[in-house]
Amino acid sequence: MAGNLALFDLDNTLLLGDSDYSWGEFLVAEGLVDAETYFQKNRDFHEDYKAGQLDMNAFFAFSLQPLIDHGLETLSALRPKFLRSVVQPMIAPGAAALLTSHQQDTRVIITATSHFITQPIAQWFGVDHLIATDPEIVDGCATGRIAGTPCYQAGKITKLKAWLQASGLSYEHSWFYSDSINDLPLLEWADHPHVVHPDDSLRAIATARGWPVISLESEPD
Repeated sequence: MAGNLALFDLDNTLLLGDSDYSWGEFLVAEGLVDAETYFQKNRDFHEDYKAGQLDMNAFFAFSLQPLIDHGLETLSALRPKFLRSVVQPMIAPGAAALLTSHQQDTRVIITATSHFITQPIAQWFGVDHLIATDPEIVDGCATGRIAGTPCYQAGKITKLKAWLQASGLSYEHSWFYSDSINDLPLLEWADHPHVVHPDDSLRAIATARGWPVISLESEPD
């Protein structure tokens, strides 16, 4: 018998914060990017994302520039410090229990954030499968471009379907947990959409459609 598929957004869902935005702030703190210029551009892109208007190609050209400037090896060596000092304090208190409730299912973190940033986070959560936006790497160097389809808005469905086909996975039912209006296409695609920490617009949609609205800001009783 086919199992079930459990999909989880990462930022502001399993995390009470945004790993992509926080990675930029971390690079500023490490002195690897110019603080004044980077902070403002990072904020502007973050606001565009929250408004559902992010230009993913422009954002990746910006966010991957440190990989171009400093190289994969240098920034890869910083990821454990980023995970320990920045990401772990952002983990939602209820995230572990939610993931455990789906431990018999095929669990997938599916996120617009770069695979480079999110791979160690998925590993820390103990989730075997990660679908993220892939940076283009040529001869061991980042180009600043996206490889394939951005894992953003309807692109999440495109990436998920390609992954399902490549893995040969079959499933009976699907769950998806997300905070973001950007994930409305995948929430509509899933059999059991769950809205987590939504903004007002997504909360209104969830309420109108009878979707569960949950919080992971505390551990379950």
